[in-house]
This record gives sequence, C-alpha cells and structure tokens, in this order.
Amino acid sequence: MSNILQSIRLEMEPVRTLAYTGVGAGYEAIGTPFDNPARLLFVQNLTNATLMFSLDGVTDHFALPANGFLLLDITSNKAAASGFFIASDTIMWVKEIGTPSSGSVYVTVMYGSTI
Repeated sequence: MSNILQSIRLEMEPVRTLAYTGVGAGYEAIGTPFDNPARLLFVQNLTNATLMFSLDGVTDHFALPANGFLLLDITSNKAAASGFFIASDTIMWVKEIGTPSSGSVYVTVMYGSTI
C-alpha cells in the first residue's frame, strides 16, 4: 500500500449575484445551486439595507447589515474527504428586513479538489 500524500487545490465557482431590485419581502434565490460541496463560503450584502439570508428558502438563518459580509471557513484545513461541508445543490436565499435601494448581494463558493 502506498503512503502518498494528496494536495488539495482551492477552486472557486463563479460568483452568484442578485441586484437590490430582485430582493423582496419573500425569499429569492441568489443564483444557481452550488456545484460542489463548499469548504469556504463568502456572502456579501453590498446593498444599503439589512437583509436576511437562508440556506433553505424558508428558515431565517442569519442577517447581514448594509455593506456587511459573512465568511465561513468550514473545512479549509481538512483532507479531501474529511470534515463537514455545505452540500452541493444548496441554494442561498435572501429577503428584505429593510428595503434596499441600491447595490447587490454576492455569494462566493470555494471548494477543494485533489491534485
């Protein structure tokens, strides 16, 4: 049996975005489902209002103030298959707490691939 160490490369999916005009009283999807299990997740609220975010489109999970962000380092320091992740096919959702009149929200998904 070989005792080869594997390196993990950080990969990024295309950024997902939703303009302030798409944010309403009910949850709206921010782009498409995640293509890969997320190791790091960067969510930015670059609107001028506080917004609520959800990972299932039903439950309120976290609020972000205007021009705020959330960076989750979920499993960046684990081996390729260990640790926990935010599942592929997850969709990030957003709704109003305040009413935005400018800006956008952004979701950046980072995942690991073996070399």
